Amino acid sequence: MNPFDASSRVNYFVIPEFIGQGLLCALCLLTGHWIMFLLTLPLACYHANLFMKRQHLLDVTEVFRVLKAEKKFRIVKLAFYLSVLIITIFRLVLLLVYYFDLEDE
Repeated sequence: MNPFDASSRVNYFVIPEFIGQGLLCALCLLTGHWIMFLLTLPLACYHANLFMKRQHLLDVTEVFRVLKAEKKFRIVKLAFYLSVLIITIFRLVLLLVYYFDLEDE
């Protein structure tokens, strides 16, 4: 794969990821889930910092030089997003169990 294709494939998902992270953080803030908000806030601030410095896109000339670091960073972010998803699903199931337990009584 040439550097232009590699960087364009990665850069295609950067802005939607930043928007999704910002919306998730804002949603947690507006709904009063303070722990989830505080959990997602550092990554949202990091994304905002990268966007303000204009360092959020992968450079075509440096794509293969920073490949290992970018790969590790994206795996860590994937693990973070998976943990947030698991916590959210667990809390939803807990809420449903609690709701149906109250209905029985």
